[in-house]
Amino acid sequence: MVRRATSTPRGAACKHPTLSDLPMTTLPPLVLVHGAWAGAWAWGRVLGALRAAGHPVYAVTLTGCGERRHLLRAGISLQTHIADVVGLCESEELSDVVLVGHSYAGLVITGAADALLTRGGHRLRQLVYVDAMLPLPGECWSSRHPEAVRTERAAAAAASGLNALPPPDPSGFGLAGPDREWLLRRQGPHPFGAYLEPLHFDGPRVATVPRAFIDCIDPPYPTITPMRQRARELPGFTVVEMKTGHYPQIQAPGAFVDCLLGIVRSARPA
Repeated sequence: MVRRATSTPRGAACKHPTLSDLPMTTLPPLVLVHGAWAGAWAWGRVLGALRAAGHPVYAVTLTGCGERRHLLRAGISLQTHIADVVGLCESEELSDVVLVGHSYAGLVITGAADALLTRGGHRLRQLVYVDAMLPLPGECWSSRHPEAVRTERAAAAAASGLNALPPPDPSGFGLAGPDREWLLRRQGPHPFGAYLEPLHFDGPRVATVPRAFIDCIDPPYPTITPMRQRARELPGFTVVEMKTGHYPQIQAPGAFVDCLLGIVRSARPA
C-alpha cells in the first residue's frame, strides 16, 4: 500500500491523528539509528517531542561514529553496527520495538531486525526507513551507486588513513545556513568497511514486519532514488512523502515527529 502525505509549504506537518485521538495504552519503544557521518546527536531536535508523546526513545550511536569516534578503526563493519542495535535492544529488554533508520542505517535496521527475529523473544512492531537504504538480500550500501560514486568513495577512504569515508558538504543533503553549519561541525568520518559488506538476511522473514518509507523529496538525495522506487514496488510498504531534504529530523523536526508518530500509530504489531 502506498500512502502519500505531501503538503505544500516546506516542512508542513503530515496529516495524522493527534495524541488525544488515541486510547491511552503503552506505546512502543522507538530505537533511532543515525546515518553515515552522524551520531545519536542527529536526532536531538526530535527526542523531546517523541518522548512527550509517550514513547520510550533510544538513540543509538554506532561504533566509530559520533561520541564513539575514538573507537574508529579499520575493522568496523556493517555487522559491527548491526550488533550495536541488537545489543541495545537486548540490554534494555525491549519488545514491540519500532526500529527507525536514516539513510545508511536502513541496512542496519534490516540486519538488526533479521537478527532479533532469529533469536526470538523480541517482537518487532515496525521498521521505518527515513530516506534510507532499502536492501535486498545480498546487497551492500554501494550496490546501487553509480561506478563513479563507488570509485570516488574508495579513493577518499584510502586517503583517509583510517579506512573511513570523509563527510560530505551538507549542502548535498539540501541543508543551508545554520543547519548546514551545524552539520559541518558535528559530522565525522564513517567506517568504510560498512560500504562494501553485503547484507545477507532472510527476506521473507523480515517482510513479516510492517514497513514504512519516509521519502524526502525537496530536494531528493540522488543515491536514495533507487530506494524510493523500490519502496513503491515491494509489497506491504507504506510510503509517506515529506517536502524536505535528506535530513527531515533536522530541517523540519516538528513535521518529522508528526509523520513518524502517525506511521507508528497506523502499524499493527508483527
